[in-house]
Amino acid sequence: MASSAVQAVLEPVQNRTRRTSVVPSVQRPTARQLAQFDADSQKLILRLLQEPLEYVDHPRFRSPAAERILFGRMGRSRPDEWPRLWASGPTTVLAPDEETRLFQQFNYARMRQVKLLRRYRRKRMPLEKLRILLSWARLAGAARCRIVESNMPLVLAMARRARPGGLDFSELISEGNFALLRSVDKFDCSRGFKFSTYACRAILKSFSRVMMRNGRYRNRFPVEFEPSLERSDHMERQRQRLEGDCVEQITAILAENRAALNDMERQVIRQRFALDAVAEGASFKTLEQVGEAIGVTKERVRQIQNRALRKLRTALEEDLWG
Repeated sequence: MASSAVQAVLEPVQNRTRRTSVVPSVQRPTARQLAQFDADSQKLILRLLQEPLEYVDHPRFRSPAAERILFGRMGRSRPDEWPRLWASGPTTVLAPDEETRLFQQFNYARMRQVKLLRRYRRKRMPLEKLRILLSWARLAGAARCRIVESNMPLVLAMARRARPGGLDFSELISEGNFALLRSVDKFDCSRGFKFSTYACRAILKSFSRVMMRNGRYRNRFPVEFEPSLERSDHMERQRQRLEGDCVEQITAILAENRAALNDMERQVIRQRFALDAVAEGASFKTLEQVGEAIGVTKERVRQIQNRALRKLRTALEEDLWG
């Protein structure tokens, strides 16, 4: 009696579906092997041989007729022909039986991948086995896509239900979609629960994480956008540095009179552009102010200034080109 009671208590625990995972350690296929596949298939194969893979076990998988039961007529054909035989139907709401079948197909396909990866641990997989691995991966991807597409409205419904304030709606939808994808990978259909119940809880939890993360961000950065902080002043500082270099160069040219300016031209340039501002505290002067200082008209000052600037430009070009 005691042993039967213990067995009755332990049986539900032992019958719980287990998640099984593998970290691939298969050797990289040769270039000749990869050349047998198209570019997309090559990328998928390399990803399958690098990324960890997990599946949810089910008692039905241990049946000798599991493939025939789960995949119907495809179970009597070669695995590399299954992606062609199994065309994805229109995106509709799945019936409970159909959804359970899709989850079993998804996890069975992943289980076959895990077994192949474990069988060829630290070995190179033959070409035929690579084809089978690729077929199982595509079957799992097709089943996953059908499940996700049929449950996409859950994300929008949960986002409207949560109604978080101060959050970008597109960011919320994106986080919910990721939660839905993770739910497909983790869901155990053998426990008898509906996937929508499991997925809704996962989506709402992801929304809570987004709101908590956004709250921490708001505490540290109360202002969402500050133009003065976002805009870089690198170009402005570089322009000021170049202007300073040019002023020093022009001042040196004037001091050595390498531009062959006469006294009036040098005086007009220095007063007009305040080249002695640092030494004498001078400031920029208008054409009229310079004319009053040297006793000529404003128009005459403009003429002198333009002639002096042409001479300075020639001197600068000679310094630049040597």
